[in-house]
Amino acid sequence: MTLSDRIVRWRYRYVPDHLLGEILTKRWVDNAIPLLILLAVIAVFGSLIPDFFSAASISNLARQWGEFGLIVLALTIVMVAGGIDLSVGSTFALGNIVALALMNVAGWPVPAVVAGTLACGAAVGLVNGLLVGYLRLRAFLTTLVTLIIVRAVVDMLLLRYAVAIAAAFPDSDFWFFFGEGFVAGVPFSVVVTVGVAIVLHLVLSRTRAGWHVLAVGGSRRSSHNVGIPVRRVICATYVASGTLAALAGVLFASRLGAAGADIGIGLEIAALTAAVLGGNSLGGGRGSAAKAVIGSVTVMIMVNSLVRLGVTSGANSLLLGMVLLAAVMIDVRWLKNRYKFLSKVYVSPTYSDLPPAPGTDGASPYALNDRLRPVEAIGLDRIDGPEDVILDEEDHIYAGNRTGDIVRFLAPDYERQEIFAHVGGRPLGMAFARDGSLLVCIGGMGLYRVGRDRRIEKLTDETNRSWFSVIDDSRLRLADDLDIAPDGRVFFSEATVRYEMHEWPVDCLESRGNGRIICYDPRSGSTHTVLKNLVFPNGICMTHDGQSFLFAETWACRISRYWFDGAKKGTVEPVIPDLPGYPDNINRASDGTYWLALVGIRTPSLDLALRMPGFRRRMARRVAPDEWLYPNINTGCIVRFDESGRVIETLWDRSGDNHPMITSMREHRGYLYIGGILNNRVGRLKLDGADPAWTAQASYWGRT
Repeated sequence: MTLSDRIVRWRYRYVPDHLLGEILTKRWVDNAIPLLILLAVIAVFGSLIPDFFSAASISNLARQWGEFGLIVLALTIVMVAGGIDLSVGSTFALGNIVALALMNVAGWPVPAVVAGTLACGAAVGLVNGLLVGYLRLRAFLTTLVTLIIVRAVVDMLLLRYAVAIAAAFPDSDFWFFFGEGFVAGVPFSVVVTVGVAIVLHLVLSRTRAGWHVLAVGGSRRSSHNVGIPVRRVICATYVASGTLAALAGVLFASRLGAAGADIGIGLEIAALTAAVLGGNSLGGGRGSAAKAVIGSVTVMIMVNSLVRLGVTSGANSLLLGMVLLAAVMIDVRWLKNRYKFLSKVYVSPTYSDLPPAPGTDGASPYALNDRLRPVEAIGLDRIDGPEDVILDEEDHIYAGNRTGDIVRFLAPDYERQEIFAHVGGRPLGMAFARDGSLLVCIGGMGLYRVGRDRRIEKLTDETNRSWFSVIDDSRLRLADDLDIAPDGRVFFSEATVRYEMHEWPVDCLESRGNGRIICYDPRSGSTHTVLKNLVFPNGICMTHDGQSFLFAETWACRISRYWFDGAKKGTVEPVIPDLPGYPDNINRASDGTYWLALVGIRTPSLDLALRMPGFRRRMARRVAPDEWLYPNINTGCIVRFDESGRVIETLWDRSGDNHPMITSMREHRGYLYIGGILNNRVGRLKLDGADPAWTAQASYWGRT
């Protein structure tokens, strides 16, 4: 290796380029910019205003934020569903005047005052909801009209009750606790707002109702097509908005006890600015309580600080307008270009220097031949993509297909077939357990069990999360092959934690080591990762000692051995470090050796490109995916080797016509059964000299 190659290798090994792409995929990234803006606002005004961080200043600001935060949360609920509510300021003013009238004039008890005020706010929201949700009027114009009407109602109530409200002074500590009380040193209004924010977060992220709101905001037509009651959801968001705005009015009435004509005027603009500044999308479908809280705190600090600095109210409105304009621009541009930018930075190739590929001439153990020419086709054109094949004790063939079925071909002639189980995802690796149940790795779903009674049971779809992983690698993306230890533990490979099943060529382009091997223990029901940073790990096969297994790393073109028990527990040793192609499934042979499928053959161009990560990065950014360099996966090959790594024989389909692509093979009673993820058949080849009575079940579990 030259010095320049070493420098490139070190640079791509120790500089984590992929972190930027992984960070951008996280949902919390939307909160990063608003949070930075909040910190900047705190830093600027904290340096300009004396005693900005004093306890009295923070307490006063927090109490005002408690009321304002409720209004922002109210508006956020409607925005997430794809609407807008310009009447929140008027509803807040209505809640204030109604609460004061009921408390000071009518003399209602405090619980009745709160209930009556919330009912008034809910009524305003219901009117908006009926008009926007059921009559399908435009939200902007409808709530603008509601703003005017509710403001007129507030003015009429002021004319009638303002004097009586000002003259009365209710004698109720419970009432004044709402506006002036503390809970564990925290203003009561803040406790209420934080509680509402937590409830809203749980509803949006953990409940069916919240998912419906997000779905409606994302696409009302699609939501209607899948059965979501769109009109009812929209109406409910406006009712919730009106109720929260009225609740803010109750807290304000308790704190100040005053009713004025200017209360709530312009509040909808401040609330809208806060909601958008926090990262809630005006287009709907994207938003959260956390975003509303961040935005409301930012705007409240700005407005309060400008007042303390002596800036006029006109300048305040100008600043809010400018901030709202900037926030809308950022929201629109970010939403439009985020995934375009992510597509350019997420793919992050690394340096990969494969050993020289062994030759395939006459002197090589991999010498080309036509030994797969006699393969006969089973189920030709009646199955689509049997990635793995396996046989039971009664000689029936099981194979997965692209439509999410496990198909069973019935012995002895395999002319009849049936759907053994519909698992829903793409069945990949399979293995029979001691009790005769079929364990299956399903791409995108995890590890499943199909019992003799055909009942499908999920065993695991997650593992322990890595401590220093940015992405959530606890979820299984591409479980693809498995084998079972003598004690029942299941070891299975997950090819990549960064990409989905259909994106396997991108993982090859990276060759970063995104895969791992996981252990599921049925005795405890626990799952944990045993090996990480593997280069597309694929085939797994238990060795005959019962303490280790062989595993393939497809893009690394090597076979290794891992000891999970015994004196060498936890160690990995190379078995075949320099295959001429890309290894896939591994399975036992009747003579104590092992069969290996090569899913494709290496090419000099791709081998060279793997040592040029910069070239592959530019290719991923500038060239259409259908023109990328891909692994050659249209040449079928099967290799038989022993535990020392000695290649005993190789079986080729040199023409690539009879069985063009091979991902798995199983020896059973003197025959080799062959699968391929892009094939339309199961192959069968008669093995000369093989034990006609040997089966994998007998080899693993001692039955014949």
